[in-house]
Amino acid sequence: MAADTDRGTELDISTEKVCYIILRAREYDAKVATGEPDPLSNPIDDAEREILEDYRSDATQQELRDAIDGLNDDEAIDLIAIAWVVRGDFSATEWNEAHRLADERHRARSARYLLGIPNRADVLEAGFVRLGYSCADVERAHE
Repeated sequence: MAADTDRGTELDISTEKVCYIILRAREYDAKVATGEPDPLSNPIDDAEREILEDYRSDATQQELRDAIDGLNDDEAIDLIAIAWVVRGDFSATEWNEAHRLADERHRARSARYLLGIPNRADVLEAGFVRLGYSCADVERAHE
């Protein structure tokens, strides 16, 4: 059963799931590598910068990984193909080819693959838009 069939490209993943993953990816992408603490630093003056630092105990990456791992095979394949559409590997009109190749190559390691894409949130969102979808309605519903 395809979700969001009123658009040109039928997807097996719902708009809500794609937007949730984009949101989690955006939070993860905002993280920066941790550095040596400044001995002269004051947390109040630093405006709590540590919230943006990527610590091993931080749950942001795990939440993103869990969201992707929680997808069924068809949904994960769609998500990978969405990323490929915007990276230039495929055009929106080549969706079926992108989908077929994603099925062949990344079924078992989707989270690992997607987490390795630089700027994954921007890539997924741009691919989603290129296919005629948007997260705007989902974002308004959760305001």
